[in-house]
Amino acid sequence: MNNTHAMSWSAFKAELTRYRNLDLQFQYSEKEWVKPSYHITEIKQAPITSVDCGGKVNRWTEIIVQLWEPEDSRPDRAMKVSKALSIVELVEKAIDLDLSAEVKVEFGNQRFDIRQMYPSEVIVGGENLIVNLKAEAVQCKALGRNQTCGSPSAEEACCSPNSEERPKIEFKALAAASCCTPESGCC
Repeated sequence: MNNTHAMSWSAFKAELTRYRNLDLQFQYSEKEWVKPSYHITEIKQAPITSVDCGGKVNRWTEIIVQLWEPEDSRPDRAMKVSKALSIVELVEKAIDLDLSAEVKVEFGNQRFDIRQMYPSEVIVGGENLIVNLKAEAVQCKALGRNQTCGSPSAEEACCSPNSEERPKIEFKALAAASCCTPESGCC
């Protein structure tokens, strides 16, 4: 995909390997953190094939790390990076993960709807390896290629600003006609 924030699986895993003795924390919004009791429930590899509104076929792969916050949040410290890496090793024994795939972290709780976010940066803060997550905006790939959206004419592009004013449609209130009743036979 054309995501400027995407981190590859190889880059993400290299950061984890580099700091294996730290606690792994995820920040999903300003001053909002995944509770330290989180659990990595699964790591998914998703090959994506799509056709954009300009008719171009796009292919890429995503690796999605799913986090779960259990109701019972006993641990006061987050998972060690080494524990996360042991989960990665289990996954890599079962499937070959694409090293160039885009990484996403899937997370949600009662205050934050489930969504997939990109690791925008991975930083060290004290004893923590902090993964800052960023939501990605929807984009029009055809418009990004300076093409139109499914129409041969640039004037008909669905995503570009249109300079000409469109005619306004006027709605009229229609009185109920006496001819249109169930027994009238008009319908």
